Amino acid sequence: MENLNAIGLDTAKSEELATKLNELLANYSIFYQNVRGYHWNIKGQKFFELHLKFEELYNDLLLKIDEIAERILTLGYSPVHNYSSYAKTSKIVESSEVSDGIKAVEDILKSFKATILIQRELLALSADAEDEGTNALMSDYIRAQEKLVWMYSSFLSK
Repeated sequence: MENLNAIGLDTAKSEELATKLNELLANYSIFYQNVRGYHWNIKGQKFFELHLKFEELYNDLLLKIDEIAERILTLGYSPVHNYSSYAKTSKIVESSEVSDGIKAVEDILKSFKATILIQRELLALSADAEDEGTNALMSDYIRAQEKLVWMYSSFLSK
């Protein structure tokens, strides 16, 4: 019982999960800020459509950022909260001003790929740790994001 945390999970496995969740948090945080920039700076004939879609997306990302941070806390660890750490950790890079809708959607698809890959790693780790809470969260995220990948890819006619 000494090696179990407050929710009954192995502490070493929980620490590994928290570390990987902090990596995911960094990626989501950079992704979120990029999408805010796309929303603010989008121009062109698809402005109205993309402006709204980007707002929907950044609102969803913000909710996920909070859920991930709270999951890290639930596991007994602290979520990283500074952008300098995010920039070092994230596989998603900060984007410069992007006003072209096609470029923004291409960047969004790359960001989804990065987050989905990390979430799949978390599925394996959480299964090994018997952490149903993290596992369910990642499953929900992956399912929803796979659909968004299809939709954004269809927008690009890919």
